[in-house]
Amino acid sequence: MRIRKVFGMLYLLYSSVIFFLLMIIVCPFIILSTGLFNEKTGRKISFSFLKFWALTFSIFTFLWFASKGKEEIDTSRSYIYVGNHGSFLDAVAIVICVPQAFSPLGKIEMLKIPVFGWIYKRLVVMIDRTSRESRDQSVAELRNDLRDGQSILIFPEGTMNKTNDLLAPFYDGAFRLAIETQTPILPFAIVNSKAHLPRTDPLMLKPGIVKTRFGKVIEVDGLVPEDLEMLKQKTYAVIHEMLERK
Repeated sequence: MRIRKVFGMLYLLYSSVIFFLLMIIVCPFIILSTGLFNEKTGRKISFSFLKFWALTFSIFTFLWFASKGKEEIDTSRSYIYVGNHGSFLDAVAIVICVPQAFSPLGKIEMLKIPVFGWIYKRLVVMIDRTSRESRDQSVAELRNDLRDGQSILIFPEGTMNKTNDLLAPFYDGAFRLAIETQTPILPFAIVNSKAHLPRTDPLMLKPGIVKTRFGKVIEVDGLVPEDLEMLKQKTYAVIHEMLERK
């Protein structure tokens, strides 16, 4: 067990160095892209640089990211991507596996991470859950992105799931937004990121294949606010079933 902990510490240190070195490399390009072009174009260009960052991180850390169901996604449409969140590796998984540029909703606390925070500020719709004003502002930004034809991504558990349950209860936000804007939901499940980098014990980081599954699109045409709970439970059941398959 001691040897495993020492290996885990060294591997975590090595992977962290790779993570931040690659971030330093792509950061200027993302700053330029978001500064020189309009928001939609800048995001698409920046997404290409993020793909480079994530794929290169994968190669150098021996953490491979595979997906199933991506080939069935019609990238000419915009979606609300909704999935589980249980590990820091999820950020890499979604960048590699989601086949189109998207606006993610993320916690404002992540701005504190060196280098990563600079990129985060330019590409993520930030939310301070303690502030009603911040919550309203983030919803308005996401709504505008959807109306501009931009997909968005929300982890409806609200934060990283630190329990032993496959899924934590969902918040209503993603589903209310789907009904308001009549935007379809695309459920996904990051199946085993917790096994490779547990949130509660990062020294247990281990190489291997992190798998992401995409479910069938959940259409919302004609749904009204009274259907919110049904839509939420349906999405929860789909993601839970994908996680159970392992």
